[in-house]
Amino acid sequence: MRTNIVLDEGLLKEALKYSKAHTKKELIHNALKEFVESHKRKDLRELKGKIEFRGDYDYKSLRRGKQN
Repeated sequence: MRTNIVLDEGLLKEALKYSKAHTKKELIHNALKEFVESHKRKDLRELKGKIEFRGDYDYKSLRRGKQN
């Protein structure tokens, strides 16, 4: 979709400096993709009280690489 918009040139230059994007189009595309992905992620606070762990669950052994 072709769209004409006015962008803050300073903000655009700063974003390009921090980004791996080579063009303005690529930068905007990446920003929109990241925006959508971040809003799709479930807020972990919404899971409070909805997850139950087994009594023998040992996260420390999993961190060491020892799985049951």
